[in-house]
Amino acid sequence: MTDPRPLGTARRVAGPGGLPAVELSLPNGARAVVCLHGAHVVSYVPEAGAEELLYLSPRSEFRRGIAIRGGVPVIFPQFAGLGPLPKHGFARTLEWELADSWSHAPGESAGARLTLRDTPDTRGVWPHAFALHYEVRLTQSALQLALLLENVGDGPLRFTGALHSYLRVADVRQAVVEGLEGVRYIDKTAGRTTVVDEERAVAFDGEVDRIYLDAPSALRVVDSAAAGRTVRVESAGFPDVVVWNPGPEKAAALADLGADEYTKMLCVEAALVGKPRELSPGESWNGSQTIMRGDAGVR
Repeated sequence: MTDPRPLGTARRVAGPGGLPAVELSLPNGARAVVCLHGAHVVSYVPEAGAEELLYLSPRSEFRRGIAIRGGVPVIFPQFAGLGPLPKHGFARTLEWELADSWSHAPGESAGARLTLRDTPDTRGVWPHAFALHYEVRLTQSALQLALLLENVGDGPLRFTGALHSYLRVADVRQAVVEGLEGVRYIDKTAGRTTVVDEERAVAFDGEVDRIYLDAPSALRVVDSAAAGRTVRVESAGFPDVVVWNPGPEKAAALADLGADEYTKMLCVEAALVGKPRELSPGESWNGSQTIMRGDAGVR
């Protein structure tokens, strides 16, 4: 007998700026959009009537070859400027292939799988053969993002990377990140000194740019300006966490952000930065990040 309950959907749409994208949706109103450009998730709404959980800059450029400011950029094979490649590598500015899309069980989940492979252009700046697979899965309670890297070449490769998640907040000056007390971090605002975080929560009264090493797998963002709304960020396979907000001075210098936009965003990123990972030929690595409302599953 046919199950009468409605299914989720995964359909190709025009994303921001007309970029080719896939929209995932569920009967409860949950929705996510991922662009093929950079495999970039640009939107996540957890249910009908809920607020957008991801920040997307209104000044971002949505065109080929340019990184999108906001959402969830895929950082690979280099984090920031920690190496010879352009900042944050090349994965976020290339066109990915839509390998598959699906909906599972009535209303339970919908997803898309995108793939990026080496090309003559990538080998010109990073001489390795690879296959990078990205699965974006929307469930009734969460957005699940999973990367799988395969070394398909005949020599070892080393990489760093992150899922550079921009979370939307009402006012970052009234937001905190909980779960990092007692964790060592590299403070990029203080000459890359390494210190131990002794505070109960990370607060934002100016620029914050920290790489937390061997960080906990589950963190909580509390946004007091939005009636204490919370967002949970969980990760696996990524040993580190990056917490970033540019503060007013650096935000004003970013053409694709704007002077006051820093108050509306907060980056909490699943990351592999402290110790680059090396894969031998035939080896693979995977890492994931899950974003959900703090009350997900509570009724």
